[in-house]
Order: sequence, then C-alpha cells, then structure tokens
Amino acid sequence: MSDIRHSLLRRDALSAAKEVLYHLDIYFSSQLQSAPLPLVDKGPAELLEEFLFQVPKERGAPPKRLNSLQELQLLEIMCNYFQEQTKDSVRQIIFSSLFSPQGNKADDSRMALLGKLVSMAVAVCRVPVLECAAFWLQRTPAVYCIRLARALVDDYCNLVPGSIQTLKQIFSASPRFCCQFITSVTALYDLSSDDLIPPSDLLELIVSWIFEDPRLILITFLNTPIAANLPIGFLELTPLTGLIRWCVKSPLAYKRKKKASLSNGHPPSKIAKDSTSGEDRDCHQLYSKLHLSVLQVLMMLQGHLTEKNLYGRLGLVPFDHMVPLVEEINRLSDELNPLNASKEIELALDRLAQALQVAMASGALLCTRDDLRTVCSRLPHNNLLQLVISGPVQQPTHGTLPPGFYPHIHTPPLGYPAHAAHPALPAHPALPAHPVQTFIPGMTFPYRPIR
Repeated sequence: MSDIRHSLLRRDALSAAKEVLYHLDIYFSSQLQSAPLPLVDKGPAELLEEFLFQVPKERGAPPKRLNSLQELQLLEIMCNYFQEQTKDSVRQIIFSSLFSPQGNKADDSRMALLGKLVSMAVAVCRVPVLECAAFWLQRTPAVYCIRLARALVDDYCNLVPGSIQTLKQIFSASPRFCCQFITSVTALYDLSSDDLIPPSDLLELIVSWIFEDPRLILITFLNTPIAANLPIGFLELTPLTGLIRWCVKSPLAYKRKKKASLSNGHPPSKIAKDSTSGEDRDCHQLYSKLHLSVLQVLMMLQGHLTEKNLYGRLGLVPFDHMVPLVEEINRLSDELNPLNASKEIELALDRLAQALQVAMASGALLCTRDDLRTVCSRLPHNNLLQLVISGPVQQPTHGTLPPGFYPHIHTPPLGYPAHAAHPALPAHPALPAHPVQTFIPGMTFPYRPIR
C-alpha cells in the first residue's frame, strides 16, 4: 500500500479519491473470492481516511479541505462508482469500509460525507447507494443512524420548502431504505420535548408511505436472517415500537406544546392561532391513520413469526421499551393536569390499550397480564386499558351446568346434542279484574330520590 500512497500523493484530490476507489475495488474483489466476509486491513483504511476524508496522516498537520465544487464532484464520483459496480457484495463491503465508524478523528468527516452522499442519492434516485445505506443503517450503532436521519430531515424538510416530494418518490425505488429511514426517524423524534416532535411534512410523508402499504414496516424483518437475541445499541428490526410511541404520546405531546406556547407570556394572534390549530388538527388525523396502520401490521405478525419459527421467542415490540413509554405517559398526564387534558389522556390510554392488546395477541409483545398490571398500575384510570390488563373473562365450563343449559350470552357450542322440546305449559286460569284507579288531579304523593 505504500507504493500506492506515494503515487496518490502526486495527484490532485479528486483524481486521488477516484484512484483509491479503483484500488479498493480490485482489492476487495480478490478478497471476496477467498473469504465471504473479508476484513478491512489497516492499509486500505488509512488510504480511505487520507484521500477521501482528507484526514492527514502526519500528526499535527493541518486538515485538508475541499471547496464546495470539489466536494460536489467527489460525491458524483462516488455515486457513479456504486451505480456502475454490478456486484452487490463488492458494493456492500466497500460502502461498509468507507462509512463504518472507527471511533477515531475521521468519523466526523465520514458521517458528514455519508449524509451528503445519501442526500444526493435521494435527489438523483441512485438505488444502489440507497440499498447500501439501508444495510448500513441495519448494521451500525443507532447513535450514528440518528445522525444520518437528522441530516436527511434537515435537507428535505427544513432547508428547502417543498423538497419533501423528492424524498417521497423513493418509496417505490428502495422500500428497504424507506423502512430503515422510518426506524431511524422514530428513534430521533421520540416526542420527549417540543423540539423532538416530528415536523408535519415528515409525519405526512411517513404516514402516506405506511398507509399505502403497511407491509413496508416489516421489510427488514422479513428479509433478514434473525436470531432470537438481537444486539443491543442498534436500530430495531422494525419501526413498530417507535410508531406506537408516536401514536400514543402525540395527543399529550401536542397538548404540552400548546400549553407551553400559551404560558410564555406572548399569546398568539388570531391568524397564527387559527393556523396552528388547523395544522395540529391535520396532524391528529395523520396520527389516527398511522395508529390504524400499526394495528393492521401487528395483526399480520403472528403468521410471519410462526413461519420463521420465532413465535413466542422474539418480541418485535420489546416489553423493556414499553415500560419507559408507560412512565412517560404517566409523567405527561401529571404534568398536564387531568382536569385540563382529560380528552388527550383518554385518547392516549385508549391507543396504548389497543396496541398492547393486539401486540400480545399476535406474539409481538412477550409479557404476562401480571407484568402489565404492575407497569400500568400508576396510570390514570381507563376502561379499555383496565379490560386489557385484566385479561379475558373466564366463563364457567359447561360441565358444571345442568344438561342442555348454556349461558344465555353465548350460542350453543358446535356439535352440542339436540334436546327434545319441552311440553306446553297448561293455561293459567283467568285472573279477576282489578278495580280501575280513578285519577284525582291535584293530589300529591311523596317523592324521595334514590341515594
């Protein structure tokens, strides 16, 4: 690698970066012929850091900087390389060697370049780059995935108004990337503060994707070999937990946001108030649609888990993640005061109860009713949640009942033997006529209310 480095030092930054990609392609193509998962040696890693991420090798040397035009040209070189490389395995390992965090000073440059590369791939619809990014999101610690998600949200939701439509169009081009993007976005926006409520454009985008095809949420789960024990610190296999958090917490989070805006001493004008109310109303409708889609996906899961032999072994909605959600709901309910937010608290608890019940029934949530009772004991009372944590009502068995008798609220069980009709009852003798009570107007009678 030293000879290659000396030749690269004589080149300008862009041609040196292109040459590094060329040598890496040859190196990993030969490595893959002898090992399915070759390790990245120290030599190639140092070349990448020095000539792509502009991190000087010598200590104390000033960092190199590309101007904006050179950076754009570098991104184009990288996009074209991944587009033209036909072997998926080579693409994946080079993308991983380029952008897997190494815990050194090059990581900031690495993440900045990755955000710009994926943003460009979205803009020009470079599917190979998006597919590589989807695998990267799946195999990288969540803290770095959140950084990439934040970069994309800044580019397509905050920087240029209306550019969210460009991001929306990749739904059909790379569903795998969309699934991983949703998972990372729900990890980023956890509604723990007003700043971490998802932007309305982003919410509308995600709801439109999921409502069009709810199975989008399960793409990573359905197409990945899975062990029963998932690694800690990485994104979850599905965005289900994050989406449940959005649906359940959103009524309380928006109420908290509204309360904060009223208590800052500057009441909004009528126009601003109407605009905010209309936007919040639209968001609440979007969360309702999202909640429906999440319940539909949860109902699909039992068959998929059984097919993968993971039913009862893998909780796609981890109970450990439901515990802090319940605690947050309890804290928000106390903070908002039930007298002023009764409707919002009721809606949040209704959605929580529905999600818990369907997740348990489908095998996505592995816990007992006793576990739920313990966790939910401090929540405000809610009829639906009380039914869920109490469990189904156990009817007495038919063996204890007289033959031919069954509870009136049930239909007879299938195959229950038929019984002869009862004989007709004898007619009752005619009763004597009662005297007619004459109505006397103005006559009072004592009335005492039932206490």
